[in-house]
Amino acid sequence: MACPPIPTAAPLPETQLTVQELAGRIAFRATEAAEVQREALVARYGEVPAEEAAAVVALGGDGFMLETQHRLLGRNIPIYGMNCGSVGFLMNEYREEGLVERLAAAQAAMLHPLRMRATGADGVLTEALGINDVYLLRESRQAAKLRITVDGKVRLEELICDGIIVSTPAGSTAYNLSAHGPIVPLGANLLPMTPISAFRPRRWRGALLPGEAVVVFEVLEGEKRPVAAAADSTEVRDVRRVEVREDRSVALTMLFDPDHGLSERIIAEQFTV
Repeated sequence: MACPPIPTAAPLPETQLTVQELAGRIAFRATEAAEVQREALVARYGEVPAEEAAAVVALGGDGFMLETQHRLLGRNIPIYGMNCGSVGFLMNEYREEGLVERLAAAQAAMLHPLRMRATGADGVLTEALGINDVYLLRESRQAAKLRITVDGKVRLEELICDGIIVSTPAGSTAYNLSAHGPIVPLGANLLPMTPISAFRPRRWRGALLPGEAVVVFEVLEGEKRPVAAAADSTEVRDVRRVEVREDRSVALTMLFDPDHGLSERIIAEQFTV
């Protein structure tokens, strides 16, 4: 089933917002568990609809931040997360006081998602954006068999595995890291490709691709070995061909406190024991 049209981006704001520009122009989104915090912040700072906001504050965890980013795709409204969840890698510390000043002082990180074009066994093409990653997973007890092409050249004739991940730099600390893939700094212009439980080639650990690379996965023996593809929360079952590339026409802006920016977190994660 095809997804709704994916919005393209409007021009990004060129200057950092001031306290005066932010005052009275904040929108809040929260998980059900963080509703108490949202009500306290709305009572203190007021609230406007997201389409009228200078910034959106997301209250929850990393999963909710990802959901908020997808809801605001194409609007280029900066998103500032405050951790009311568990891990909170993409979130700032929750504090009620000084929010407008924190937003004005925040550092911006610009992210570009991956665009997935997945063709099913029925020939239907589904497009979706992955802010964290795009991945393929086997659907049955049979291992997946995949052919991997990069920029029109077959790089791996046959990979037998449970699946494979292509992630953005921001998403390299998520599922990609759990599968023992490399962490990639934000400005590196690289896309990590990481196999999940590769059986053959047994020693293949993946690749680092240029940010502009176009990757195509072809599912071999698809009827016997069905494979699903997912871009963040959008899943397509029984795919036959999946194309993945970075979409620089779409941009998201995330805001972080100056002492704990996303680039610093990605570097620090590599030295965590």
